[in-house]
Amino acid sequence: MENMIYILFICMVAPLMLSLPLIKKSSRGIMIFILIGISTALFVSEVNGVFLRTLDDDFLLVTTTVTPVTEEIVKALPVLLYAFVFTDEREHLLTASFAVGIGFALFENTYILTQTAVNVTIEWALIRGFSTALMHGICTAAVGFGMSFVKKKKKLFYCGTISLLLLAITYHGIFNMLVQSESLKYFGFFLPAVTYIPLVIGMVMNYRRMRSKNAKQ
Repeated sequence: MENMIYILFICMVAPLMLSLPLIKKSSRGIMIFILIGISTALFVSEVNGVFLRTLDDDFLLVTTTVTPVTEEIVKALPVLLYAFVFTDEREHLLTASFAVGIGFALFENTYILTQTAVNVTIEWALIRGFSTALMHGICTAAVGFGMSFVKKKKKLFYCGTISLLLLAITYHGIFNMLVQSESLKYFGFFLPAVTYIPLVIGMVMNYRRMRSKNAKQ
């Protein structure tokens, strides 16, 4: 169906938006950034579609050279705006940016599912849910986390921001190339988890240290 992507967008966004007034203020921000992530996914799908048609439907070329650039730049824009206008606090930026990435992945996965429902398997769902979706969250979170440092250093703001975007684009591109390689695809599938788990462990340990330090004071 030609308008399926817009139908899916409305079905996902409408109930989430209606729930905002009923959600506690502390959780409302996360929901808003998830909605932003879903909206960016819709926008990028149109941009990527133009590139795909321009490049004669060369899916491999587009997914390894174009989509990492378009997706990471568009996902990063709301994070950069949030950091520049509202706050450069690390915890807030990390939470907001990860929510944008997960919202993006949620819409992308659901749309792909509607287009290939006959061929999908449990393995496909596990890969899209725990690998591809996590990759999107990590890439955007890296930009948000880095902005908490770059924003405070005015001399490094522009070059630092560009470096963060290039980092996210490179990571995304490597992931896409690995998962489409017959011999290396499993390295690609586990790459986000290998990145994610040490970060979570480090954050938990840091939180415990801070909590212990505050308790002693």
